Amino acid sequence: MYGYGGMGMGFGMIWFWMIGIAFLVLIIWLITRSPNQNTTGNQFKSAIDILKERYARGEIDKDEFEEKRSRIE
Repeated sequence: MYGYGGMGMGFGMIWFWMIGIAFLVLIIWLITRSPNQNTTGNQFKSAIDILKERYARGEIDKDEFEEKRSRIE
């Protein structure tokens, strides 16, 4: 009645479900992962760390650095 497999589609149906589940897992993983994920795991920097980085890049001079640091601390 059902042919050689006896259960309808048989082995092909198993592959269909496995691929479908893998696809759903991939979609869920892509949705839940953070686009701004930092590789070091330290996403939040303190104000003094940001200030030090700006000084190191030359965005602010020493006087401005000292003034802002005294306000933070």
